[in-house]
Amino acid sequence: MELYVIRKHFKDTYTIGNLLNGDKFLCNSLEDKIRDLQDINHDGDFDDDGEGKVYGQTAIPCGRYRVLVTDSPKLRRRLPILLNVTGFTGIRIHGGKNASWSEGCILVGENKVKGGLINYEYWETVITQMIDDTIKAGEQVWLTLKE
Repeated sequence: MELYVIRKHFKDTYTIGNLLNGDKFLCNSLEDKIRDLQDINHDGDFDDDGEGKVYGQTAIPCGRYRVLVTDSPKLRRRLPILLNVTGFTGIRIHGGKNASWSEGCILVGENKVKGGLINYEYWETVITQMIDDTIKAGEQVWLTLKE
């Protein structure tokens, strides 16, 4: 399965996008602010003189990431997790009301309120189940983030 987050609206404190399964629109996404993360070294640290990462307030870099569903100790439920995100750990796909719920994760829901999502619990359940079913059927799941 190939999932895509196409980032569309870039604001001072958040980023809104669309989550697609192939070319089929599923729901909206909400992430933290896009920051200058150039020159990430091989240890996952940031060496540039740019804006850099702000813990819990920075969207992950664009790229293609393998997705699994595992238990989240912090959120106390099974959720999709993105693997090998350079400079980040524990990046998950889950529901959330606004960017303060993100801490680097990709939130899912419907962007019908400025800077936030509604129906996020529904979309978290749908997307987690879809990913879990795909993996159980023996297929890998990948997520590509694009701007």
